[in-house]
Amino acid sequence: MELWRKTCNVCVWLICLWLVSSDSAYSHKNQPLDFPQPQAHIDITIVAVGDLISHQDVQSAARDAENGWASLWEEVTPLFKQADLAMANLETPIAPKTGKPGIPFCFNAPSNLASALKETGIDLVFTANNHAFDQSVKGVIETLEYLDANGIKYAGSGLNRSAAETPVIMELRDGIKTAVLARTDIFNNNLNQHPERTWVAALNPDSLEQSIREIRQQVDLIIVSLHWGSEYQAQPSKRQRETAARLIAAGADVIIGHHPHVLQPFEWVESGERRGAVAFSLGNFLSNQHRMYNPSTQPLSEGDNRDGGILILTLRKDTSGVRLQDAHVEPLWTDNNWIAHSKGSKGQKTKRVIRVLRTTPGERGADMEDLLSKRRTHALERLGGENF
Repeated sequence: MELWRKTCNVCVWLICLWLVSSDSAYSHKNQPLDFPQPQAHIDITIVAVGDLISHQDVQSAARDAENGWASLWEEVTPLFKQADLAMANLETPIAPKTGKPGIPFCFNAPSNLASALKETGIDLVFTANNHAFDQSVKGVIETLEYLDANGIKYAGSGLNRSAAETPVIMELRDGIKTAVLARTDIFNNNLNQHPERTWVAALNPDSLEQSIREIRQQVDLIIVSLHWGSEYQAQPSKRQRETAARLIAAGADVIIGHHPHVLQPFEWVESGERRGAVAFSLGNFLSNQHRMYNPSTQPLSEGDNRDGGILILTLRKDTSGVRLQDAHVEPLWTDNNWIAHSKGSKGQKTKRVIRVLRTTPGERGADMEDLLSKRRTHALERLGGENF
C-alpha cells in the first residue's frame, strides 16, 4: 500500500511538471526568438610614438628606477596595452654582445630594453633610422635577434634587402589587416653593401610608391614610417610634403615621421582622390635632450626636444567596409631631473629620473600640473589646427 501511494505521488508530480512546461511553451508561442543582434561596427585602435633614444643618462634612469625601463614610460603603458597595435621608433641598436658601450651620437642599449618594450605592450618597432648601423652590421643582426626573442615585430631592417623592404602584414581583430613599411632618408653610416646581406631600408620615393601600390589590395590599412626631415625644425620641408602627397596618392593611409626631435604638424593630406593622416614628426618619445631646460626661467621653445606625441588611430569596420575613422596626436612630455641631480653634493646626489608623462590633467603636484598644461598648449600649437 505504501509503495502504491509513493508511485501515485510521483505520477502527480510528473503531470504537474508537464502542465507547467506546456503552459510556458504555449505562452511563448508565436513570439520572435531573441537572437543576439550583430555588432553595428568594430573599432580598432593603433598607436605610435616617436624616437626612443638610449642616451647614457636614460640608461642610468632605467637602472635607478624601481621597475627598470618600464618605469620610464609607465604613464603611457596603458595606451600601449589597450591598443590593438602599438609601435615606436627604436633609434638605438640593442647589441651588448657585439657592440661597444654607447657614446654621444653613437648609441647602444642593454638587452632588457627589448623585454621591457614587450612587457609594456609594444608590438612593433621601426628600425630604419640613422642610428641603425651605430654598432655596425653585427649590431643590426643582434638587435633583430633580441626583437625576435621577445616576439616584437620590426619594419625597416633585415638580414637582406628584401626582408628590410617587404611590408610587415599584421592581422588584427576581426580579420582586419594592416601593412607597415619603414624607410630612412638619413644615414650616419650607410653599411648597405649587398642585397643578400644585412640591410637598412633607404627612402626611395619611386620604389616605395610601387611597394604601396602592390600591397594596397591585400590589406585594409597601410602605415608608412619615415625617418626624415631636418633636426630641430618645427616645419616639414617642401620635399617632405611632396613625398607625403605622392605616398598618399599611391595608397598609404598613415605616414608617421620622426628624426627632427621636435614636434611638427599633424595634417590630413588629400592627394590623388585619396585622404591620409600625416604626422610629419612625433618628436622624441624618450631621450636626454634639453636636460638643462628650466621652465621657470626659459621660454617654452627651449624645451621643444622634450615634447613628444603619441599618434592615436581609430580604424572602423562596419557593413560598408573598413576605413580610417579618426586620427590625432596626444602630446607627451619628458620629465628630467638633471638640474636637481647635478646640484646634489658629492655622495648625496639624487637618483637620475627621466620619465615620459601624459599632458592630460593628473595628480602630480601643482607645479608639475602647471608645467604640463603649458607644454600641452605649446605642443598643440606645434601640431597645428587639424589635430583634435
